[in-house]
Amino acid sequence: MAEKKEKEIGKVIHWYGKINVAVVKLAGALKVGDAIKVRHGESEFKDAVSSMQLDHKPVEAGKKGQEIAIQLSQEAKDGSLVYKA
Repeated sequence: MAEKKEKEIGKVIHWYGKINVAVVKLAGALKVGDAIKVRHGESEFKDAVSSMQLDHKPVEAGKKGQEIAIQLSQEAKDGSLVYKA
């Protein structure tokens, strides 16, 4: 089966290292439970969206244009691109 083109879902605009949380400016819809891939230059990792916040309140989904906070298992530098995995 041919690999489908990755869909960019957003970009990391801020990384909070102490709590492993990335603020992502969304370019498309994202919801809790989605599998994502985070890429910065040559490095990338896969993760699952376990929780998400908008304005410090838990939400189940985010939509295009929103800036949402998601917890990640590894560091995501500012400017990292986020894709649906």
